[in-house]
Amino acid sequence: MIIYGKQVCLYVLEKHSRIINEIYFGKEIDKAIFNKFASLNKPIIKPDSKKIQSLAKGGNHQGFLLDVNIRDEFDFNFFKGCSKIIVLVGVTDVGNIGSIFRSALSFGVDGIIITNTFNQSGVARSSSGAFFDMPYMVHKDPMTLINELKHSNFKLFGSSPNESKSNNSHDFKWALFLGSEGEGLPNKIIKKMDSILSIKMNNFNSLNVSVAAGILIYRMVNNAMY
Repeated sequence: MIIYGKQVCLYVLEKHSRIINEIYFGKEIDKAIFNKFASLNKPIIKPDSKKIQSLAKGGNHQGFLLDVNIRDEFDFNFFKGCSKIIVLVGVTDVGNIGSIFRSALSFGVDGIIITNTFNQSGVARSSSGAFFDMPYMVHKDPMTLINELKHSNFKLFGSSPNESKSNNSHDFKWALFLGSEGEGLPNKIIKKMDSILSIKMNNFNSLNVSVAAGILIYRMVNNAMY
């Protein structure tokens, strides 16, 4: 898997250098940074600009690209032992998914379950590397997932701007469900939730899903849901 961009590449260098297979530089690199990469004893390649753009698929690589091992998913047995998880239902934008990974890692979430396939490289980049430290899995049947989580004693929370029902107790394992950028959570999923959370807003009625996720995750983790 190719990742690119200075910030995510430096993050992997510092935190996960073992997953690096090859290093690509598209410009002259600060000597101190170059020496850190060189100390890994991995191949360092300086392709021409056409090859660099091809590897980055036209993205803004900032002269830094890495070939890294693809991350393995965690299995559901891991998630059954968690206490704080996020479930993304139909969220497809890699920028939003990446931002949610960053918020989840920053606020102490245990893992993320995604109900659709996604671009790992894009999420790694948009999460500034948080993707490499947040356990995740793909589960393509959200209704089955709901039943599995309930059988594992999770309380299920959904997000909706239009309704609110709450349970003020917070002494339990929880899963926060977040819906797609345009449609939100489907009604059939909302009906299965134990509680619905909303964010009170003034003069506007919609938030980007990653912004809403950051607010709700912070509230959930800090027992300030309502």
